[in-house]
Amino acid sequence: MAEQQSTVGADDSLGYEQARDALLEVVRRLEGGGIPLEESLALWERGEQLAKVCQRWLDGARARLDAALAAEEGAPGPE
Repeated sequence: MAEQQSTVGADDSLGYEQARDALLEVVRRLEGGGIPLEESLALWERGEQLAKVCQRWLDGARARLDAALAAEEGAPGPE
């Protein structure tokens, strides 16, 4: 269990593109088949972790866009 937590912590330092590319590789390997069940389960878990990292990046980007739009709406217009 401690190993899984350290992997999640390491994933937090990944950029969006890095996490997305790693997730695509996991999906490619799972879809390719021919791997043992234990490895498939480990890949699935890794994919879930990477998907969470991507979602955090996307949520953060959405929050920044929403804040920028809200600030723009509150700014006085040109006269």
